[in-house]
Amino acid sequence: MSTHHPLTMNLTRTLIIGNSGSGKSWLAKRLAEHLQVPWIDLDLIHWISDEHSIARPRAEALGMARVAASKERWVIEGVYGWMVSELVKQATALIWLCLEDEDCVSHIRQREAKRDDSDELLIALQDWAGSYRTREGSSGFAAHQCLFEGFSALKFQLMNRDEVTAFVSTMQQAD
Repeated sequence: MSTHHPLTMNLTRTLIIGNSGSGKSWLAKRLAEHLQVPWIDLDLIHWISDEHSIARPRAEALGMARVAASKERWVIEGVYGWMVSELVKQATALIWLCLEDEDCVSHIRQREAKRDDSDELLIALQDWAGSYRTREGSSGFAAHQCLFEGFSALKFQLMNRDEVTAFVSTMQQAD
């Protein structure tokens, strides 16, 4: 975890990265409400359909993400390193939710409890989350680690739910 206190961080344009099921949306929603800034979920840019089966063409998705990041204030969250790496230059803060893969899979199970256990999309999402540490490509652990290490402004690496909750509590106590 960073040594910076959330109150002294410039959170004007905050990027949140991490595995599926790590709590990015949960944190982004609270941070955006607290800062009274727009919250952009990169899933809504990447996927055309609600069921996450039809991806938007990459150039179109990048264009939409760049427009969102060109605004003065925002919280943007997502797993897609190929999009995040294009936005990181505009960010004033980076938060990496670096939870264990098993915790992410378990969170997905809880979040999607209404779905049938044999639901193919649910199984695929759990498999995806379970492969974060070994996954190649821009949405895996190694790529996120490179983004995090290369980020020169203020940053936090939150390793578990308690650290994420503590971050939000500290932020809310500032009011």
